[in-house]
Amino acid sequence: MKTFVSTLRPTPAQGVCLSETAETCRQLYNYALSERKTAYRERGESIGFARQCASLPMLKRELPHLQRVHSHVVQDVVRRVDRACQAFFRRVKAGTTPGYPRFKGRGWYDSFTYPQWGNGVKREKGRLVLSNIGAIRLHNDRPVEGTPTICIIVRNADGWYAHIVCDVAPSPLPPTGKSVGIDVGRESFATLSNGVQIANPRHYRIAERTLKQTQRRLSRRVKGSNRSRKARTLLANAHLKVKRARRDFAHTIARALVNEDDHIAVEKLNIRGMVRNHPLATSIHDAGWGIFLNILLAKAARAGRVVVDVNPAGTSQLCARCGDSVPKRLAIRWHSCPYCGCELHRDHNAALNILKKGGGTAFGEAQPLGGPQNREPHRL
Repeated sequence: MKTFVSTLRPTPAQGVCLSETAETCRQLYNYALSERKTAYRERGESIGFARQCASLPMLKRELPHLQRVHSHVVQDVVRRVDRACQAFFRRVKAGTTPGYPRFKGRGWYDSFTYPQWGNGVKREKGRLVLSNIGAIRLHNDRPVEGTPTICIIVRNADGWYAHIVCDVAPSPLPPTGKSVGIDVGRESFATLSNGVQIANPRHYRIAERTLKQTQRRLSRRVKGSNRSRKARTLLANAHLKVKRARRDFAHTIARALVNEDDHIAVEKLNIRGMVRNHPLATSIHDAGWGIFLNILLAKAARAGRVVVDVNPAGTSQLCARCGDSVPKRLAIRWHSCPYCGCELHRDHNAALNILKKGGGTAFGEAQPLGGPQNREPHRL
């Protein structure tokens, strides 16, 4: 499955219809969630997806504005409620923080889904035809591949977008015979087992001053005014720019790794646990390690590459050459083994150990950097 994102160029009337559809879906979501909550509290019964879907025709007769939304879109809203409730009960059974599904306030429901391509949604002459909305101009940055199956209409701060999910055939890349281990860190975004160090772009930190200024501007506006709405849009656009820059960087690095290596070993990170009560939680979120690893897995699966996640415990404390333990504090950034004389940057040593744990050969194709006279790793 691969998602192609295209920009929608609706007319003013079509923009109103898109907003009304999203608002109707929001109200239906809250109604379906309230129905489940009331039934369990008052009668002790659980209402499932099938029962709520069966009541939709009667609900449409009571609420005429629901008839302006395609039936599959309405059913998908109920399915979202069902998935949220199932996730809640799953977390209860697992003993984690349950987090009961929340009602969606105004402005907190920004997408609706056509779950079946060709039924309510199709493409004709460069336009996306949506049921009860019309033919909307579609701006494609790249051609859609494969067979479309699902279409999700998403509202961002800068307009509407169509996420077209397609069944795409795998396109394996020719083997290169190379393997690599990846160690992510704070000093750099990632260090590879071949000694290459990828600098951390720090997208949020660079944009932090602009974000603070736009946030202060919004806080000075009167709530509900036109100036407040414009300031909120500026702030949302600033955050969206950071998000897109982070994802673009992750796509670029993941594509380069998938093109070069057949076997990729990465750390199995518990990012949620890492940022809990951590003084550098903002920097960890800014690095976007989770986004990068998810994109890497998707690209590797389509290209026929192998990605192995390993336990990172002890990878920086063990010598990648002889395997002996060389304890060191986090502030020590250079690995000096007193047993075999191996001299490496701390993150380079960890990347080699990750590669060994993932089934690769640490010192097969890339030797460690030189001694103390060459303590700066190669940078990308």
